[in-house]
Amino acid sequence: MQAHSTSSPVLASALMVSAMAIIGVIDNVVILLAETVGLWQFHLTRALLMLPLIVGLSLLGLGSLRPQRWGAVILRSLLMTTALLLYFASLAMMPIAQSLAGLFSSPIFVLLISSLVLKQTIGPWRICAVLIGFTGILLVLQLSPTEFDMRTLLPVAAGFFYALSSIITRTHCSGESTVAMVAAMSTTLALAGLAGVLLFTFLPGVAPDGPDGFVTRGWVWDMAPAMLWIAIQAVGSTIAVFMLIKAYQIGEPSYVAVFEYSVMIFGPLFAFVALGQTIGVMQVLGIVLIASAGALLGWRSRRASLQHEAA
Repeated sequence: MQAHSTSSPVLASALMVSAMAIIGVIDNVVILLAETVGLWQFHLTRALLMLPLIVGLSLLGLGSLRPQRWGAVILRSLLMTTALLLYFASLAMMPIAQSLAGLFSSPIFVLLISSLVLKQTIGPWRICAVLIGFTGILLVLQLSPTEFDMRTLLPVAAGFFYALSSIITRTHCSGESTVAMVAAMSTTLALAGLAGVLLFTFLPGVAPDGPDGFVTRGWVWDMAPAMLWIAIQAVGSTIAVFMLIKAYQIGEPSYVAVFEYSVMIFGPLFAFVALGQTIGVMQVLGIVLIASAGALLGWRSRRASLQHEAA
């Protein structure tokens, strides 16, 4: 993505908040889809609907569809695909607040991987942010030793793979077109969806009815009730990606990234209004702590960037 000479922080923040509002609404659609179709069929059909729209983004001048470093882009796509499969699977099993909390543990994993694996130095402020964010995750996921459920770790695993993809993006894909990376990711999701559909369609055994069969359900021929929701997901995701790209184009990345956490307001709020999902006081506190940790990490990244430029 080319750097823009002008910066508009107000417009950038408005675009990011709007993108997160769309995502917060349309991700709740998965709860409805889980009743009738499967995870793999959802991703296959959604990706096939998104790809022409992504080509449209390229035609609008937002970037080339052709990657420069195929290996790095493919690796990033595989990591992102794994993250999204885990995240969307979790949406059928738990309230969206818990799924988002696990996914947004990614900045914490980025910091830990950067420190432990890449041997980068982190200061006390960032260590404090990690502790705050980890506490928030425990509160939202309500991890209890007496009532532990492995499924609650699905969104946290999604956050881990999302963090890996973020590191690959920063270290090996910084010169890539955003549209090329989104197109590659959608293609990978389509292939993963096709593989899952084939596996679970011909695998002996019948998936349970309702949301419990979301992950292991094969191809469902009667897609008419689900197609409208899948189309809404595809169009909404493409529009949100467009806004997200534009926000990062015209705003300071470390500043804009903080507003991504607004999805943790929109998602649970829509789930409460439309689906009756509720969250407790401690979970609300956890969401605040996770968002605060993200804001603190963004502030320190911006300070470090400014100090590096001054030097």
